[in-house]
Amino acid sequence: MDLTMAEVEAAAKLLQDVVRPTPLEDSRWLGGKVGGPVHLKCENLQRAGSFKIRGAYVRIARLTDEERRYGVVAASAGNHAQGVALAASMLHTQATVFMPEGAAIVKERATHAYGADVRFAGATVDEALLAARAFAAETGAVLIHPFDHPDIVAGQATVGVEILDQCPDVRTIIVGAGGGGLLAGVSLAVRHLRPDVQVVGVQAEGAAAYPASLAAGAPLSLDHMSTMADGIAVGRPGDVPFDIVRDSRVPVITVSEESLSHALVSLLERAKQVVEPAGAAAVAAILEDASAFEPPVVAILSGGNIDPLLLMRVVRHGMAAGGRYLSIRVRVPDAPGALAQLLGELASVDANVLDVVHERTGASLPVDQVEVSLQLETRGPEHRARVLNRLEQARYPLSIPEG
Repeated sequence: MDLTMAEVEAAAKLLQDVVRPTPLEDSRWLGGKVGGPVHLKCENLQRAGSFKIRGAYVRIARLTDEERRYGVVAASAGNHAQGVALAASMLHTQATVFMPEGAAIVKERATHAYGADVRFAGATVDEALLAARAFAAETGAVLIHPFDHPDIVAGQATVGVEILDQCPDVRTIIVGAGGGGLLAGVSLAVRHLRPDVQVVGVQAEGAAAYPASLAAGAPLSLDHMSTMADGIAVGRPGDVPFDIVRDSRVPVITVSEESLSHALVSLLERAKQVVEPAGAAAVAAILEDASAFEPPVVAILSGGNIDPLLLMRVVRHGMAAGGRYLSIRVRVPDAPGALAQLLGELASVDANVLDVVHERTGASLPVDQVEVSLQLETRGPEHRARVLNRLEQARYPLSIPEG
C-alpha cells in the first residue's frame, strides 16, 4: 500500500485530542558539538511514555465494530504494548499483549495498568510476535503490529509533521530505528513536505538489521541480537516501513553500547530528560560523530520508559564510557597502613572512592600481598588518566577489569 500525505493528515485529525504535541527543546551542549542549533523532540514526554500511542491509536480507531468485537492483540518489549493498551482502553476494546520473557517490569506493570491482559512468550520481540499471531488466528483478535502496517506508519508520521511545524529551518532529523515504523513515518512526511531535509536512521550496532537490508534491497533477518536498547532490538525490518525507508534513500547508521549509555547519562545531566536506551539513540549518534549532521538538527527522544534497576546499571556504564567511573584492582603489601597509604595516594589526586573490597586470599596472590578492588568516581578522561598515572608512579601493580 502506497501511503499518501492525505492518510497522514487523516491520522493527525484522529489524534488531535488523543496525543500531546510534544515539546521541542533547545540543546546548547549538543549544539556546541554540531556547530549549530540542535533540538530535542521529546516523545519521551508523550502519553504512555513514547511515540507508540500515535500509531496504535490510529490502527485501532480504523477497525470496524465487528473487528473490535474480538479484541486486539500485540507483541512488544514495552512501548508498543503500553501504546496499544492505552489506545484500546480509550476505544473500549480488549487488548492482549505478548511480551518477551525478561521485559522491563516497569513496562509490564504499566501495560497491565492500562487494562491489557499481559502474557509472556519467547526471548525476543520476534518470538513474542509469533505467539501473538497464533493468538489472533485462534481467537479472531486483530493483530496490531508494532511497525509493519500502513496505519501504524501514518500515525508515527505525525511526529515528522510536528517537527517540520515546530522547526521550519531544520536541515537534519535523526531517528532511532528498530522495525522502522517511526523512521518510515518521519521519512514519509519529510519526503512529501520538505524533501530538502535529511533524515538519518540510527540503530544499535548489536541489533542493526537495516544497513544490511538496505544494501541487499530487501529485509533481512539477524541471527543474533545483543543490546541494552530493547525498544529497537528488532531482528527484521518490516516490509511496509522498509519500502518507505529504501525509497526515501534514508541512510541508517549504527551506534555502540558505550555511546547509548553515555547519551542516556548526558541527557539526564544536561537536558534533565529521562529516556530509555532506545530513546537516546539519536543523541548517541551525535556524540559519536557530531560533524556528520548539518544543523539545525532535531534528535528524536523516542521513549522514556526505563526500569529503575536498568537505569542504575546504564548510568554506571555511561559514567565509565564518559571517563567518570573507574574500576581497578591494586596489589599492596600485606602490612599495617598499606591500605591507608593507597587511599592517601588516591586522595592526593582527588579521586572519590565509592567502594573498596579487600581480598587476602587468592591462588595467584603472593602470601605477602593483598588485592584491593576499588570503584572510583573521576571527573572525566583527563582526570581518569591522572589517577592511573599517579598509581603507576607510586609503583602499584594494578589492572583494569574488562567491562
